[in-house]
Amino acid sequence: MMVQDKRVLVTGGGRGIGRGIVDAFVEGGARVAIADIAGAEQAAKEIGADAVGVTCDVSSSESVANALSVVGEALGGLDIVVNNAGVEAFGPLHELSEDAFDKVVSVNLRGTWLVYKHAVPLMQGGGAIVNIASLAGIVGFPLLGAYAAAKAGVVRMTEVMAIELRDLGVRANAICPGFIDTPMIRRAFDDFEAATGQPLAEIITARQGRLGTPQEVAALALFLGSDAAAFVNGTAITVDGGMNVNRI
Repeated sequence: MMVQDKRVLVTGGGRGIGRGIVDAFVEGGARVAIADIAGAEQAAKEIGADAVGVTCDVSSSESVANALSVVGEALGGLDIVVNNAGVEAFGPLHELSEDAFDKVVSVNLRGTWLVYKHAVPLMQGGGAIVNIASLAGIVGFPLLGAYAAAKAGVVRMTEVMAIELRDLGVRANAICPGFIDTPMIRRAFDDFEAATGQPLAEIITARQGRLGTPQEVAALALFLGSDAAAFVNGTAITVDGGMNVNRI
């Protein structure tokens, strides 16, 4: 993987999929900045290797602007941006509160746009945007309506990014994970069974074989950010054990 000395920003990089992505880029020799609403500085300290940690609420324009200013000064620019920060709201669409719906859209969709907006000026030498969307952004999942809508927006927005930035030498692609073994998914198990009467673990086993791992998502993020993916642009790739084609 050709990411040696690349300057990388990972949002939501303190835990879960984001932390797996951070670790993969660090192991590949990249210089990494972690932006997270909590725990970024501690994660950077644990990693060492000149990692940068900055507190950032991606739903806040001011917070994003401040965080990107810190990252730009620390790294001298950016080559790769991984938009991973996200939240979920679990329940039937007609029962979701307006606050819950707004938060999901604000973090997952608007947050991706805000980080992108402030990161692009730091990518003067070209580079790559990797947006972590979701299988729910391609295939609707019950009880994940707001999340699915926001992630579908991320997929479409990624396509526009790819078109608008191609002449600037910046590629944009999206990753659409299925069910990955993270605290977010573990929280959903009880809620899903309470709402449907069916264990979510059984559905995962039947449709995708097992839970994926953050490292498996990270491997694709590493490839898409690297020069090895120089001709991959504007696409959304699933990491789901085949769940997107196994809906029976």
